[in-house]
Amino acid sequence: MLRLVALFLLLVGSAMAQGYRGLALYTPYPSQSVRVGETVNLSISLKNFGLPPQTVQVRVVEVAPGWKASLLGGGRVISAVYALPDAEQNLSLRLEPPQRVQPGTYRFRLVAEGSGGARAELPIVLTLGQILPKRLSLETELPVLKGVPTASFRYRVTLKNESDQDLLVNLEADAPQNFRVSFSTAFGGQEINSLPLKAGESRDLDVQVTPPRQVEAKPYAVTLRALAGDARAELVVNLDITGQVELSLSTPEGRLSGRAYAGRENPIKLVVKNTGSAPAESVELSASEPSGWEVKFEPEKIENIAPGGEAEVTARVKPSPRAVAGDYMLTFRASAGSASTSADYRVTVQTSTLWGLVGVALIAVAVGAVGFAVSRFGRR
Repeated sequence: MLRLVALFLLLVGSAMAQGYRGLALYTPYPSQSVRVGETVNLSISLKNFGLPPQTVQVRVVEVAPGWKASLLGGGRVISAVYALPDAEQNLSLRLEPPQRVQPGTYRFRLVAEGSGGARAELPIVLTLGQILPKRLSLETELPVLKGVPTASFRYRVTLKNESDQDLLVNLEADAPQNFRVSFSTAFGGQEINSLPLKAGESRDLDVQVTPPRQVEAKPYAVTLRALAGDARAELVVNLDITGQVELSLSTPEGRLSGRAYAGRENPIKLVVKNTGSAPAESVELSASEPSGWEVKFEPEKIENIAPGGEAEVTARVKPSPRAVAGDYMLTFRASAGSASTSADYRVTVQTSTLWGLVGVALIAVAVGAVGFAVSRFGRR
């Protein structure tokens, strides 16, 4: 039953609206508070509901004492508007107060008169001195973000001027030591430290917090501030930084080259460092070596390397017995979960001195045999 009554009232109201013929003169806010001494500009609309095309006279018939009122259209002072059927014309009413205006209530009245007795009125009331104090607000939908130290912690923040005054807002942040905080306009705008905000205006900002690379894995808080004179707004955002393993691999001296003998086991000292913010668990070692070579590690696995710590490993490299003298490339690797690192190591292979002595001895024997043969058989 209630639904039927509501539907009936809706249909009756629609029919009445469609049957209205005449002029309408209106503004969104016909009664408002303004600052003392402020010049007020009001947007005024005139609409012709179903009347023939006509010229409509528009006048300010009531003006508060000492005030100056001007009707503007297209940037010029006007006194009439041409109104087409069911069309709307937009005007501007400029109200200038006297120099020594006092707080209080001031009244104005506009009248629009067309042909055939068509008429519309619009009363306007301005209250001086009753203004909102300066007020700002900062809000975000996602105040807590989680990630590794190298992640981008970016917050979308809405800054709003909740007063009836235009404000120049300064932006600042209170962050842990060595954290960097930057403000920028939303959607890829440039970095800013302040911005103007009109009365009642809201702006979306991007706030990026960059922690230092070697930060400890734990939650952190950053306080964002917006300041404009006595107005102040604060917003606390949180970073939950999780640990990250970062490995590096080198030798104690930092030199990534050395010598080795073909067919022999040659020890190479390696140092694995964890430069990240989380412990490296079960660090495995491996190598890519030339064909026929053998590489073994002592130990084969490192159980744990604390953040900022290191561990020493011996790589026992045995070149192929058939390797010829020259330079060869080895690649050592260390990995722990998703973290990994590698280092290229150049090996200069030398042949054994024993085989050199054997070669010299064979040459000497050959020379001696030739000399003996020449001395014995050369006389005949």
